[in-house]
Amino acid sequence: MEKWLEQNLNPLTEALSPCKNCPVANTERDVNLPGTGAVIAVLDALLAVLYPGCHGQAPIAHDTCHGHLKDTLRDIALRLCDQTHRAFEYACKRVKCEDCHDCEAKAHQAVTALLYGLPAIRDMLEEDIQAAYEGDPAAMSTMEIVMSYPGLYAITVQRIAHALYRQGVPLIPRVMGEHAHSRTGIDIHPGATIGPGFFIDHGTGVVIGETCRIGRRVKLYQGVTLGALSFAKDEATGMLVKGTKRHPDVEDNVVIYAGATILGGDTVIGHDAVIGGNVWLIHSVPPGSKVYNQTPKPVIRPGYPIPDDYSI
Repeated sequence: MEKWLEQNLNPLTEALSPCKNCPVANTERDVNLPGTGAVIAVLDALLAVLYPGCHGQAPIAHDTCHGHLKDTLRDIALRLCDQTHRAFEYACKRVKCEDCHDCEAKAHQAVTALLYGLPAIRDMLEEDIQAAYEGDPAAMSTMEIVMSYPGLYAITVQRIAHALYRQGVPLIPRVMGEHAHSRTGIDIHPGATIGPGFFIDHGTGVVIGETCRIGRRVKLYQGVTLGALSFAKDEATGMLVKGTKRHPDVEDNVVIYAGATILGGDTVIGHDAVIGGNVWLIHSVPPGSKVYNQTPKPVIRPGYPIPDDYSI
């Protein structure tokens, strides 16, 4: 190996150099973005603000919790402002913005909007926690939900990311959302608008698209997809058209059971509807409806007779 390295390391390094040839390298001179690890570190700090002492290694000191919170918020504000500033500058470079000089102001506005919005986000999360406790007979306490339920983790991250998404922050909301996706198997786009009292039971395989609007007290089970029916393309360029309403709306008090697929930007699930497992929907459903597939008829073949003295 040493001999091979002597002969090949220099040309290999030249071929892979991020300063010359790599189209996705994040260098200080070119892209200058924070890495995903930096974004996730700030996200973890925000979770520690919303759930003090619940996601770390130990409970926080009660007597100093106010000062600790103040220091944490200051640290979040400074780090996140730097990250969003870099993200705005990157977006400007992509569209060849001619030095508008407002990226720093945009970053400040986005971060302060999130920080001002944290009490309202916490209020919504309290309703989410209560919905999970009331909706899952296996839940023994609200603290069990906070510390272990993947659905709550996913919606917490989404509510944080959504606040940044609404301020037009590039990249960072998606990094947060995909981190939650990788941890929980629940894929919620930061652009989705989701009311309080939202509960995802079990969670694995749930997909909620960017333009979904979900009302209050909605409950989903695993494997539910709220997705797009088709993707329009620009006739001139052949590229996908972005920014259109592609995903369904779900009104208040709806329950959607495991494996249901609901598609289309014009599809509306009316309030108090119940959508059964494995249902496929591409059209709207009136309020109060119950939608389900016909009961399948399984074929059951008789097994071999088991002797009376059979034992394992």
